Amino acid sequence: MTLEKLTRQAVVERAMKIAATDGLQAVTIRRLAADLGVTPTALYWHVKNKDELLSALADHLLAALVADVDPGRPWQQRLRAVVTALVEQTRAHPYLAALLPVIDKGTAEAYHRATDTVIGLLTEAGFTLPQADQVATYLLMGATAMVSCQPGGAGGDEEEAAELSRRQRLDLERLPPRRYPHLAAFAATLTGPPDLDAYYSFGVDLLLSAVEAMAQAADR
Repeated sequence: MTLEKLTRQAVVERAMKIAATDGLQAVTIRRLAADLGVTPTALYWHVKNKDELLSALADHLLAALVADVDPGRPWQQRLRAVVTALVEQTRAHPYLAALLPVIDKGTAEAYHRATDTVIGLLTEAGFTLPQADQVATYLLMGATAMVSCQPGGAGGDEEEAAELSRRQRLDLERLPPRRYPHLAAFAATLTGPPDLDAYYSFGVDLLLSAVEAMAQAADR
């Protein structure tokens, strides 16, 4: 790529490809410059250092979280839209779960915008600002952990997930059923690859039902 065509967007998109194929640890200024066919110095016109590069990558991915939040809808629906978008972005880009804890929050505009939006929705629901900040943090951790702990492994294909499910079933079937009756019964349900759509739908419902229940309790 020539210097004239090199843009911040091109830098971020290439960083995304590297992270997707080789992991977040492979995203370095030197690797990025080599992939783009420029010198590391050329990248500094667009990102000052690796910290800014990672923040720009997070910003790009998090921009979708508040893109379609309709201000006319109830807070519950708007919050669900944000959490669902976070889960979907993390599913599409599993390295996002590892990226968020290491970015420089001071330069991550989309992170601030999403966090501010969620805190605003939670205060609208009746939480105090400190409570809203806590709930927002738990929602972030819960949504990303949902992907990290996905049945079959994050990013695994259906065949791999089915094999992992088969191994889990065999491991559980080896346990003494009289000692672990519920695990033995659960093993019988592991007959194929996990239903990931159902898994994520249930997970989002579980997170948000807890938030709604606490909001209702605070109103009493």
